[in-house]
Amino acid sequence: MTARNSLSHLENTKSLFRYYKSLGERAIAQLDDEQIKWHQNENSNSISIIVKHLSGNMLSRWTDFLTTDGEKSWRQRDDEFVNSIENKQELLLAWNKGWDCLFNAIDPLTENDLQKIVYIRDEGHTVMEAINRQLAHYAYHIGQIIFVAKILKGEEWQSLSIPKGKSSEYNKEKLKKKK
Repeated sequence: MTARNSLSHLENTKSLFRYYKSLGERAIAQLDDEQIKWHQNENSNSISIIVKHLSGNMLSRWTDFLTTDGEKSWRQRDDEFVNSIENKQELLLAWNKGWDCLFNAIDPLTENDLQKIVYIRDEGHTVMEAINRQLAHYAYHIGQIIFVAKILKGEEWQSLSIPKGKSSEYNKEKLKKKK
């Protein structure tokens, strides 16, 4: 069994949250202030709107995670879809505020907490279900961020994983390291 396989479910989930955060940051880092505000049409979201929504969701879901409903009365969800972020500095402040809230909530959790019940919009979830729900939600939106960033950067896009047409080269290099 490898060290990676022996991680607990909770540790693995924390690792996945950090991975998706990193992917989003690496995509955003390739963009300028104008690109983060670009949207194809009135029904699509810019990267700044997606980040504003992610941050709002994280703040609502993870503030007092074990003790209050994840849909806070102070959340203004509809406002999350109004493009009010002006530049990357503001975008990164919102981004980090949300992620800090998430990690402050999940880092102290233990495996014993996973079967506790928490509520989102008055619907009961085990802690594990609530965490998995949010992990899927954030991965979905980070995928959108990456997709839009790739379109905007075109040929200048710097791959976040294995570049197109480089799988064989990557695998050869990876296998060399294992020997």
